[in-house]
Amino acid sequence: MPLRFGDDVSTAETDYGTVLLDERAGAYWELNPTATLVVQTLLDGGEESDAAAALVREFDIDQAQAMQDVETLVRELRNSGLAS
Repeated sequence: MPLRFGDDVSTAETDYGTVLLDERAGAYWELNPTATLVVQTLLDGGEESDAAAALVREFDIDQAQAMQDVETLVRELRNSGLAS
């Protein structure tokens, strides 16, 4: 399922990744370049497997580890209420 941030979440690209602002809680989240690649792939309509493949291509990591990392990030973003 593609990722979508809530209406009350603002994003800003930085030199170090992406910053998310949860306007409800006034809390900032910082995504490193790896997480930024995952999020951008999913926001563009890709599936979790597409995001894992992007990690493998960009960072030359194991497919199983990439998939685990994607699943963990997505779960944390959804559990925090930032994304659906």
